[in-house]
Amino acid sequence: MDTFKTHLDKFITINDEDYSSVLSFFQIMEVKKKQNLLVEGEVCKSMYFVLNGCLRKFFVNEKGVEQTTEFAIENWWITDTFAFERQIKSDFSIQSVERSTILVIDLETQELLLKKHPVMERYFRMIYQRAYASSERRIRYLYEMSREELYIHFSTQYPWFIQRIPQYLIASFLGFTPEYLSEIRAKLRS
Repeated sequence: MDTFKTHLDKFITINDEDYSSVLSFFQIMEVKKKQNLLVEGEVCKSMYFVLNGCLRKFFVNEKGVEQTTEFAIENWWITDTFAFERQIKSDFSIQSVERSTILVIDLETQELLLKKHPVMERYFRMIYQRAYASSERRIRYLYEMSREELYIHFSTQYPWFIQRIPQYLIASFLGFTPEYLSEIRAKLRS
């Protein structure tokens, strides 16, 4: 639980007593590898904070292929923000990539948390701003970079992902087939 406190301390000032209260609004959950937390078509009821492990968000395209749009590792949040905020059916699925320990909060509980601890409004605003900025950059990279440049950029910016996440999921995230990613990696090694 110290992981979450350390994370919060990067954004807001919160004493131990208030932190204990904040933490009481969350459910702690252990998830197995490849466990589904949200399945496309279900109402998105929760947000997830990764204490340890890795989650991914994806959809199944018209060809029946899973397209990963987002990963969340330690100290990262993940949800279908659009569906969560409106409490509607999601167009995405969220699944664990590896065995993970997560904090879970639903919208109603989050609202209670924000009323009791207004400083958490600031925290979530900062988190959303960072997530939005990251999405903007990713969209630009997808338009501007060649596939090879995209892989080099990703592997340079996030080397721990290359070591940790299966190659087929990295390929899915970058919009490649696993075979194409293998070709890029082989070309870069030679």
